[in-house]
Amino acid sequence: VQLQAFGGGLVQPGGSLRLSCAVSGFTLNYYGIGWFRQAPGKSREAVACISSSDDTAYYSDSVKGRVTISRDNFDNTVYLQMDSLKPEDTAIYYCARTRGVGSAQGVSLMVTQGCSRYLEFWGQGTKVTVFS
Repeated sequence: VQLQAFGGGLVQPGGSLRLSCAVSGFTLNYYGIGWFRQAPGKSREAVACISSSDDTAYYSDSVKGRVTISRDNFDNTVYLQMDSLKPEDTAIYYCARTRGVGSAQGVSLMVTQGCSRYLEFWGQGTKVTVFS
């Protein structure tokens, strides 16, 4: 199982970035895939999480309305579109996968709770810096 995050970079406040998480070693069925971030001196926090089985998605309050998580099961890729970026969005962003469950309902339950308690595999991070 591998998850590879990329797409980070430098952007000015108000700008946009799209992060990608390419997964391999498993197919996107009955898992949650989430984005998490860790800013310097802070603990890691959940950003968004999406079900691989339906449209269930979770967003943290800090990014709600500015961020959209989506997936392409054909390409085994999960995206994080970030708009209206703020300096406080500066962090290393990681993608991670939950443990597998055997039903879409089970995945939805994990996702609505933010996925954090159910994570099983992590990818390496990609750095996002928002500066003025």
